Amino acid sequence: MADSAPAHPTPTALARELVATAYDTHVHVAPDVMKRRIDDVTLARRFAEVGMAGFVLKSHYVPTAERAEVVRGVVPGVDVLGALTLNGSVGGLNPVAVEIAGRQGARVVWLPTVDCANERASRATLPPGAPAPMWAALQDELAEQGIVAPTIEVVDEDGGIVPELRAVFAVIAKHDMVLATGHLSGTEIVAAVDAASGAGVRRIIVTHPEFTSQQLDVATQRHLAARGALLERCFTTPYTGKVSWDLVFEHIRAVGPEHSILSSDLGQPFNPPVEDGLALLADRLLAAGFTADEVHTMAVTNSRKVIAP
Repeated sequence: MADSAPAHPTPTALARELVATAYDTHVHVAPDVMKRRIDDVTLARRFAEVGMAGFVLKSHYVPTAERAEVVRGVVPGVDVLGALTLNGSVGGLNPVAVEIAGRQGARVVWLPTVDCANERASRATLPPGAPAPMWAALQDELAEQGIVAPTIEVVDEDGGIVPELRAVFAVIAKHDMVLATGHLSGTEIVAAVDAASGAGVRRIIVTHPEFTSQQLDVATQRHLAARGALLERCFTTPYTGKVSWDLVFEHIRAVGPEHSILSSDLGQPFNPPVEDGLALLADRLLAAGFTADEVHTMAVTNSRKVIAP
């Protein structure tokens, strides 16, 4: 698919240097249930070429820990890590699935994305001209076949988290995995992060707070940062027009670069090469006036702090 992709910007040498040894904590690559730009083994080899430490394999539908272990064996020296997303295809808020993933070495657990109540209600909020996420077509196909998963609720009528999520947090804490907040709403994210922190979860990433179904304001982001969470700044969110670059920069400055983590969210056939994502984001940040030290903190220091054992 890469050969048919449009031309994209090329990272500068400085940006490459600044993101060297970083982890990309959010990529979507083949094999998957939809077309992707590159496969996981080839991406690992490219990460080795550009000097990056590794990446986390995200799927909205299947666990990836087994894949990650195979890729690490094929490409030694690149730390490819598995993950689990708690959508309907794995039983939703399923502590058994989290336990098995933890025993297999999965590093990240995403709360529901495509099947959460907030995302189901947010499908019509894309800005004009912004491409729909690739998973949206699959969700529509499943709905047409009458096999769409039930909506997953993470909070109860009183605003507290549901018992199933408390059980999930206990397993995440036991295995010291990373909790990522998925596509929950701002209110749900606050409730989940507060409860997870209280349950002993030490590593928390707030998934793309600028994305159309999140749109977290600065006050909410500051609250989450005070709870120890890192705010994920995904390259694709502004690159695909879902939000302005200026808004992302404004949020980073308001919350503080020390509370942000850079990721690409790449792998779509029409977007830039995955291995270029963090460096391209670094170039954008440098052009906007962020210092090299700030970019290095967001890309390298924070990704290694939250992902590395």
